[in-house]
Amino acid sequence: MSDELRWLSTRELAARIAAKEISAREALEDHLERIDRINPAINAVVTRDDEAAQSRAAAADEALAAGAEIGPLHGVPMTHKDTHDTAGMRTTWGSPLMADRVPESDSLIISRLRSAGVNTTGKTNVPEFAAGSHTFNDLFGTTLNPYDTTKSASGSSGGVGAALAAGIQASGDGSDMGGSLRSPGSFNNVVGFRPSNGRIPHTLPGNPFAWLAQSGFMARTVSDVALLMSVASGPEPGGPGSIDEPGSVFDLPEFALGADFEPELNGVRVGFSPDLAGLLPLETEVAEVVAGTADVLAGLGAEVTDTIPDLSDADEVFAVQRALDFVTAWGPLHDAHRDRIKDSVVWNIELGLGLTGAEVASAARARARLFGEVERFFAGHDVLVLSTCQVLPFDASIEYPTEINGTPLETYLDWMRALCLISATGCPAISVPAGFSASGLPVGVQLVAKPGNDVGLLRMAHAFEAVTSHHLRHPQI
Repeated sequence: MSDELRWLSTRELAARIAAKEISAREALEDHLERIDRINPAINAVVTRDDEAAQSRAAAADEALAAGAEIGPLHGVPMTHKDTHDTAGMRTTWGSPLMADRVPESDSLIISRLRSAGVNTTGKTNVPEFAAGSHTFNDLFGTTLNPYDTTKSASGSSGGVGAALAAGIQASGDGSDMGGSLRSPGSFNNVVGFRPSNGRIPHTLPGNPFAWLAQSGFMARTVSDVALLMSVASGPEPGGPGSIDEPGSVFDLPEFALGADFEPELNGVRVGFSPDLAGLLPLETEVAEVVAGTADVLAGLGAEVTDTIPDLSDADEVFAVQRALDFVTAWGPLHDAHRDRIKDSVVWNIELGLGLTGAEVASAARARARLFGEVERFFAGHDVLVLSTCQVLPFDASIEYPTEINGTPLETYLDWMRALCLISATGCPAISVPAGFSASGLPVGVQLVAKPGNDVGLLRMAHAFEAVTSHHLRHPQI
């Protein structure tokens, strides 16, 4: 059954289970068989619990046979990012320090997926403490790109991206501070969506006041991202940043199976610049592929101009807030086990520990200016379009690129600046497949909307996807 189910969307798989065309048991066994067959080549899935998943699949079939009310993802098997807590299944953050950590409760995003019927089957690989956009660690090794297994799958949701691209599953959860949903989306020819703060609220335990990092989803289609957002978003008690709209706002007719959908962007105002007017160094093939998307957008009826916002304050905002968040999350581990944490994580924590009050205040002022600039831009535009990644998938044996077109990069974050700058704005952003290099490596394009306009952003991305269909080009693995 594997060839029959491998490239189904999550919507299609859920519909077939609900219609009793296939059982939850059959869907699970097919999913596990693909992990057995494909995962050794890419190392995307790093934790499994087949026995518990089989018990849940049996229960799902029994509930359906008994006529019980079912959720929209009833019986759908899914692995989860190894930074999201899963009750009874280890969550390691890719760190040997947490190798045996088994949470007692689920993260909010996981609990909502399970309530919708998802059958948790395992965990996918991440960089140590989810730091950096290349998925490797001393605990599980390196995740490889299904389009070329000598290349990086990016990160930190790299295990999720590789699993989707390889046909292990159609969609999955992830998170994004400096591009960790969008970057692996680009590298693996799938969709990576970073929502607005509060769509999937931050809650205790953890930092409920966080805003830079966001939980979200990756999928092979925009429609599947909308489906997962419909079940996982919405306000939550104890989530002070919650957006007071239910997940049902993502349940739109054009995303449904068999929808009579005519893609168009008539009246949409686009600010377009692959390199943000020279702010970002780009590899030549990346620049060429993304530049070609302007004609696609115009062909859909959009008004495309080269007007873009001034993001000069975004570097300071991102650097300071990321450093502070690293101290909040990992400061105690750093104090106790500094010599057992990778150098880039130590650097980021110590950057936060060394910040002065004046530097934190300066970043607060910069964020206020950046907010004003974003408001000004989106008063006259619906979407900003730029490159997702500045480079093609790179050699998996290196930690990160150190130069782009001869321009040296100082830190492990510099090659992902196109993503970090957008994170600092607080805007929802999505990477959608945009094409391929001459050697067949994927390239994504990044679409950015005003904070809160998540639904509008998905609708625009859905139209782009419908007329390009790059997502249908699968790797030969």
